[in-house]
Amino acid sequence: MASATQLVAAFRACFYSSFNTHLIGGADEPLYTPASDHAPATIFFRYDYPSSALHEVSHWCIAGHDRRLLEDYGYWYESDARDLQTQKVFEQVEVKPQAVECVLHWAAGLPFRVSVDNLALPDYDATHFEQAVMTQVGSYIDSGLPKRAEIFSRYLLAQRCPNALFDEFLKRQYEDHCR
Repeated sequence: MASATQLVAAFRACFYSSFNTHLIGGADEPLYTPASDHAPATIFFRYDYPSSALHEVSHWCIAGHDRRLLEDYGYWYESDARDLQTQKVFEQVEVKPQAVECVLHWAAGLPFRVSVDNLALPDYDATHFEQAVMTQVGSYIDSGLPKRAEIFSRYLLAQRCPNALFDEFLKRQYEDHCR
């Protein structure tokens, strides 16, 4: 299982020279800051939590060039006290990043669970969201991951299991999860 330190080193190996982007832990809150004339782009994740690192990286992997020029990719932040309607909008936006996050977790040897990120609905049933995320994982398996997500997940798996065939690994993980 990958530690936060290992994820930071892996991200650097994969993307620093080509995307001028750092992954840094220890933040109280996650944040993406675009590159400036004086500093590389930075993805900050919470404390030393590997799952936070992979969640933030998943957003970066999906963000297009123009979004990566904006702080937090230009997204708004809704507090974790959303009503049901706002929660549904949140989930629609989060399906693809969390599907990428799932693949990254599997590649890193870490357990994955969806995050509804909402303390206002403690008894909320996220089954439909989990199903939507897994459906998207299946779509990525069939049609391909976003390029940076593929690069990073392949690298993470190769670090853990150098002889593993990525496509077979991913299909097996998906089948095992969906049983």
